[in-house]
Amino acid sequence: MARVGLTTERLTRAGAELADEAGFDQVTVSALARRFDVKVASLYSHVKSSGDLKTRIALLALEELADRAADAVAGRAGKDALTALADVYRDYAREHPGRYAATQLRLDPQAAAASAGGRHAQMTRAILRGYDLTEPDQTHAVRLLGSVFHGYVSLELGGGFSHSAPDTQETWSRILDALDALLRNWPPA
Repeated sequence: MARVGLTTERLTRAGAELADEAGFDQVTVSALARRFDVKVASLYSHVKSSGDLKTRIALLALEELADRAADAVAGRAGKDALTALADVYRDYAREHPGRYAATQLRLDPQAAAASAGGRHAQMTRAILRGYDLTEPDQTHAVRLLGSVFHGYVSLELGGGFSHSAPDTQETWSRILDALDALLRNWPPA
């Protein structure tokens, strides 16, 4: 019988904390059982496997990130909205590196459809409407922004920019200026 107080939600949150502390790749049911000082078998009434646990952490992280992004971009447009969205992704990754890594987990189609991933795409598309982009350019721009945000954040978290000047914040600001200029002057097909 599982220890009183263990729930799927509590285990998911503990797994997310473990991911932030040790890395998303270190999250397993066994590691979580050690964290709660219980037998691994007692957790299987709450999570099916380490893969199930990781999926739940990914869904949690996507939801947290979407909530932050929605709050940040509400009432903003143009470069102000673009900067707010970009800063949310960067700040979340810095505060929760394991959870951020979880957002990159490839979800099965059913889990993906139920996730907050769609909210992320909708927010990005809403921002792009302020730049007067239509399809298919809007899709190209969504992919561009996701690639730049994720690429920069991943390199920065990995220490890729820590050995040289200028400061990474200055570079981040210049990148956002460049993205804004590109989106305002999107090249014709």
